[in-house]
Amino acid sequence: MGEYAIFVIAYLLGAIPFAYFAGRYKGIDVRKHGSGNMGTTNAFRLLGAKLGVLVLIGDAIKGALAAYLGYHFFGPWGGIVAGLLAMTAHSWNPFFGFKPSGKGVASGFGIILILMPEITIIAIIIFVLVVFLTRYVSMGSVLGALAVGVLVFIFNEPLAYKVFAVIAVSGVVIRHRTNMQRVLKGTENRIIFK
Repeated sequence: MGEYAIFVIAYLLGAIPFAYFAGRYKGIDVRKHGSGNMGTTNAFRLLGAKLGVLVLIGDAIKGALAAYLGYHFFGPWGGIVAGLLAMTAHSWNPFFGFKPSGKGVASGFGIILILMPEITIIAIIIFVLVVFLTRYVSMGSVLGALAVGVLVFIFNEPLAYKVFAVIAVSGVVIRHRTNMQRVLKGTENRIIFK
């Protein structure tokens, strides 16, 4: 029974609020500024590139570690369950009243990096190209996620990974629906390359 504790660990890993800690370091509560999300994009916008990168790495690592633990003990299905638990805790953080707290892109990236590294590389390329051409991080996130959802079937990944892709990609798209509405209206924030 002891090995099932890794699912609790995976959930708690996902709940680590790296953006919140980074914001506190600079005297900023990220929940009260920008988009109000405790995620990578808001961290970049409010805290700058250096802390933003650290938040990105932290969020990706917690997803990757959760997926690794789940896979190590229970195989592919364990990997996706642990990964989804981490994404859920990141997106609705239990330490902040289960309010929407992140959109799961960085933690999801960490998960697929462990479970589907080849697909991850393609998704990253798509994300970077879209963001570079449009300067919309939200659009890059959505199209990168949709690419994962398509590629798992093209690459004929195990059923567990297909299930993960459908659930995770749906979650990312739904969480970005207001962003996409703003993109269509031309009111979505664009990133500025320096």
